[in-house]
Amino acid sequence: MIKTISIIGASAGIGLQCVQVALQRGHRVISLSRKVDTLPDHPNLQVIQGSATKTDDLRRALNGADAVLVALGTGVDRKPTTLYTDFAKALLPLQSELGQTPIQLLTGFGTGDSAQYQGLVARWLFRLLLKAVYENKTAMEQMIESSTLNWSLVRPGMLTNASTVAPARVQVDYTPGMKVGAVSRMAVARFMVEQAEHPTCQKRKPALSAR
Repeated sequence: MIKTISIIGASAGIGLQCVQVALQRGHRVISLSRKVDTLPDHPNLQVIQGSATKTDDLRRALNGADAVLVALGTGVDRKPTTLYTDFAKALLPLQSELGQTPIQLLTGFGTGDSAQYQGLVARWLFRLLLKAVYENKTAMEQMIESSTLNWSLVRPGMLTNASTVAPARVQVDYTPGMKVGAVSRMAVARFMVEQAEHPTCQKRKPALSAR
């Protein structure tokens, strides 16, 4: 079944790969990003240049969507940020308009309640390198969880650029000693598009890693 999929943060990384995968699978795509020069020229792609932190821009990008994929990122910038909470503040006024449209938000394993399931080395590295960014991701998750949105929080392990076609290993039940390792951006993008097609993880927090 062909769907209209809105992809927020579509110009790079997993967001761009979500665009590519969705188009390859025959879907209609509405993209929202500040930069648009990296996006393909495709008849099934509607490109919107704008900001994910502005409610009016989000409304344009989400109008008519059957599913929403959010893949915002700060790249290699590890400085404190409010990107994720600013996005949540812009999105929440649209709750009634979105209704039960499934929306997946890319965060990362180490946010929120998943931090307690990390190994000692991973926890130390997160505190050293990613503390500020993940604190804002966690705050966004809390805002989304408290909303009426039909959310799913996608939490991959360390991201790689491997061009693997193998599906990600998905863990939705967290247990002490669980292992969430590296996973390719392409595997994460494929998972998110497949969830847009057939949502099975709504109101859950799937952790992704390589098989």
